[in-house]
Amino acid sequence: MSDFSSIIVAALTGLISGLLLSIPIGPVNLTIMSEGGRRGFQFAFLVGLGASIMEAIYCSIAFTGFASFFTQGMVKTAMEIFSFGFMMFLGTKFLMVKSVPGNGGYKSRLEKKYEPHSAFMTGFMRTLGNPGLLLFWIVVSANFMWHGWVQPRLGDKAACILCVALGTCLWFSGLSYAISVGGRKMSDKTLLRIERGSGAALLGLGIIHGFQIVIELTRSHK
Repeated sequence: MSDFSSIIVAALTGLISGLLLSIPIGPVNLTIMSEGGRRGFQFAFLVGLGASIMEAIYCSIAFTGFASFFTQGMVKTAMEIFSFGFMMFLGTKFLMVKSVPGNGGYKSRLEKKYEPHSAFMTGFMRTLGNPGLLLFWIVVSANFMWHGWVQPRLGDKAACILCVALGTCLWFSGLSYAISVGGRKMSDKTLLRIERGSGAALLGLGIIHGFQIVIELTRSHK
């Protein structure tokens, strides 16, 4: 694969993953849905923009500081097993959710301490205050490199990270428009369906990943 082709693959991987991984109902989505209609599109868009930039920072830390380490030898095998368990845990958690908490229920200690005074910083700090996202991106970035979707080159990693930010921003912008301009409000049932659908998708991906681990282990022992 040429350098240009690999960069395109890395960019598409980042765009699709950023878009899909923003869908589960979390603090940023709830903020946009609860405040967008009242404060308008600009406020909701800036919340999403702040969240997208912090998401890209977590993704950058994962790619530059951890992903390469987790793609070698026994560490790779251990991380593959951990990522399988992690996806199954998250999938089960989302699938079994009984209700979606209100906007205030997602305020982190960091946000309560510093109280952001702008829409941008609200989205930024709500993402910063969720360090589980860093662990999530460590697992995801390692998987991208295992499968060869992102090559261990600076250009490929940069393309993926930038497109992760673009993908998350596209989702949050679309949601901001639907809520503040389109006047579409999501019911609690719709939110639960989105959350549970995300859980089912993660469980499906986890099962596929588990089969891949079994196949690799079987081949290595032949």
